Amino acid sequence: MAVARTPLIAGNWKMNLDHLQAVAFVQKLHWTLKDAAHEDGSVEVAVFPPFTDIRTVQTLIDADKIPFAFGAQDISTHDSGAYTGEVSGAFLSKLSCRYVIIGHSERREYHHETDEIVAAKVRAALKHGIVPVICVGETLEQREESGPTAVSVAQLRVALEAVSADDDFVVAYEPVWAIGTGQVASPEQAQEVCAALREVISEALGADVAAKTRVLYGGSVKSGNIASFMREPDVDGALVGGASLVVDEFASIIRFQKHVGV
Repeated sequence: MAVARTPLIAGNWKMNLDHLQAVAFVQKLHWTLKDAAHEDGSVEVAVFPPFTDIRTVQTLIDADKIPFAFGAQDISTHDSGAYTGEVSGAFLSKLSCRYVIIGHSERREYHHETDEIVAAKVRAALKHGIVPVICVGETLEQREESGPTAVSVAQLRVALEAVSADDDFVVAYEPVWAIGTGQVASPEQAQEVCAALREVISEALGADVAAKTRVLYGGSVKSGNIASFMREPDVDGALVGGASLVVDEFASIIRFQKHVGV
């Protein structure tokens, strides 16, 4: 029997929006979806603000009972100690973060995070009851050299060493060559890689875990292309970058079911 996976549309704000702008954004996004008669629960909406905004976003969502999840953009491998600038999973847990993005290509490139560091961060997130959003993806050079799936599959295999069959996690496929470039993988390309990633999950943790785990696509996702990706059987949502900073555009992406035609 096929498992119904609730689509997840996640907005990675990266280093954008201060805590006051975060309040205005979340409120306006909520009102925009309400005005459009969006059905809460048909899609899970999550926002990933900078660390300085998380407490403000938490307070607003709790006070106004806004049906959004939220998370952090990174996590330390350490629980506490002399690690200047690091943010512990214990702290994120106290802020009720449901998710944390781990292994984003920008962290891998600019902060030299290896697959082993990503696995350690996945372990840290799970230790504190936070759902890791494990990012994988290849550069154009890697794609041309190794093919479309080899890099992402290898990255995920290492990350899954930190995961058990009882853990909740999300995988996000983000081809590096499509992030912020305007280039977009075709739905067929996204499906090929997402299907391969689901097979890796099945090999590592079993078919039941693979069937229930959400695999997202990210990379220049917009309201004009989201529906085509969501028609693919192994694409369960999107990790959205730049478009998640524009309220009307992000709301339209969340409402992709109105555009799918099924």
